[in-house]
Amino acid sequence: MTNVSLKNNFYIFAKMNNDSKFRFVFFFKDYFEIFFNKQEEKVKAKIIWTIRVIEYAEKIPSTYLKYIDNTDGLYEIRIQLGSNIFRIFCFFDEGRLIVLANGFQKKTQKTPRKEIKKALKIKKEYENEK
Repeated sequence: MTNVSLKNNFYIFAKMNNDSKFRFVFFFKDYFEIFFNKQEEKVKAKIIWTIRVIEYAEKIPSTYLKYIDNTDGLYEIRIQLGSNIFRIFCFFDEGRLIVLANGFQKKTQKTPRKEIKKALKIKKEYENEK
């Protein structure tokens, strides 16, 4: 099991050095946390591993983070575990800060429009409150 704790809406990853991070990931309110807590341990570990790649890789492969066209700055974190596919919507704030919004298990080829709308609503809420 991966060692992760929640503190002040930030993920604190054990044994990681913040000086070598290219980006910082955090979640806004409990939208991501609700999704994350519903997942099996293997899925949680894969999500955490993928977030670490995003934080520490200078150039992020599009297999892990991809811009969603026509969404005003929305990205999807892409997670695959066996035949299960998960997406976590996120967006950048001031370049190096990635804000996690909502997540879901993908069951069809096309991303459900309602999930994109939910993420855009979270993004707008974040921008209004910061």
